[in-house]
Amino acid sequence: MAEPNLFTSESVTEGHPDKLADQISDAILDELLARDPKSRVALETLLTRGLAIVAGELTTDAYVEIADVVRNTINEVGYTSTDVGFDGNTTGVLLAIQKQSPDIAMGVDTGGAGDQGMMFGFACDETDELMPLPITIAHKLTAKYSAVRKAHPELGFRPDAKSQVTVVYHDGQPKEIDTIVFSAQHDGDVTQPEVAARVKEHVVRPVLNEYAAFDKGNIKYHINPTGQFIIGGPQGDTGVTGRKIIVDTYGGYARHGGGAFSGKDPSKVDRSAAYAARYLAKNVVASGLAKKCEIQVAYAIGVAEPVSVLVDTFGTGTIADAEISARLRKAVDLRPRAIIERLGLLDSTKIKYIQTARNGHFGNQSFPWEQTDLAEALK
Repeated sequence: MAEPNLFTSESVTEGHPDKLADQISDAILDELLARDPKSRVALETLLTRGLAIVAGELTTDAYVEIADVVRNTINEVGYTSTDVGFDGNTTGVLLAIQKQSPDIAMGVDTGGAGDQGMMFGFACDETDELMPLPITIAHKLTAKYSAVRKAHPELGFRPDAKSQVTVVYHDGQPKEIDTIVFSAQHDGDVTQPEVAARVKEHVVRPVLNEYAAFDKGNIKYHINPTGQFIIGGPQGDTGVTGRKIIVDTYGGYARHGGGAFSGKDPSKVDRSAAYAARYLAKNVVASGLAKKCEIQVAYAIGVAEPVSVLVDTFGTGTIADAEISARLRKAVDLRPRAIIERLGLLDSTKIKYIQTARNGHFGNQSFPWEQTDLAEALK
């Protein structure tokens, strides 16, 4: 048996400044697509004390009062007063937006990819969601924290928080949770022992009950390890769209092509092809063809067909990786327009992109790229 090793992933709550920036960019995207599905959107948000800056490229026939969307999103997260560090009601909003370059549009209008680049999708059999265990638990912790914070304001939790989960692996399989790190923004009158006790009771314990098989009773905890976390959100740290791409995907367990998701309409293959690659990888694992699968797709700007598709099952496949790749290419059209149509990426009744900006873009069964309708056909 190989020596055990440790792997760690992190997640952040909707009140983390980078995640808040992601949500603002995607909230604007949702409003634009609902009014004009042909909108070309590539918007990024920067947040700092009392200020939100939205910049990027936008071509649309829709009218959206962007400043209102920004302020409403900030308020919905829970930043409604300077007492907690940020106030959506009074936040200054600056816009620096231009039309999409006609040189880019020339290639996209004919059905080509909106940019060059490579995207990765991944799946494994460690969890019901077919996601790696560390990022799954980390997301569950941050989601639970946000729910508890909203339901029980008397606990003194504020919107900004981060989780980190370290898992012990033996021979490539998760065996137990080694360490949990959790940093929770809190009211000024809550002491460090009170924060630690409340996080353990109301956040950690309910989540660990779902993963009792991995709790051997010796988990190490670091809750608010600096001793205090009162100043948070954009007052404590600048937030920028696209700075949590590892949180958004697989927690570092799989490779990443480097492109962010939020604020981009699905003609941008950074987003749509990453979703398609996850869809394919998940169906490979769901079909039983492999226990672990990573898929890379790559595109040239303005060209519809991917320049490459690579399947890697890390030696866990029941058939050759090349055969799996051939079956996938036969089953699914990976041209951008075909991906958008198959997954309903412009159907506002199926997907609100702001939901993807909260607790990861993968593993949530409500997202259309999480369906496993290909599994039987791939066998």
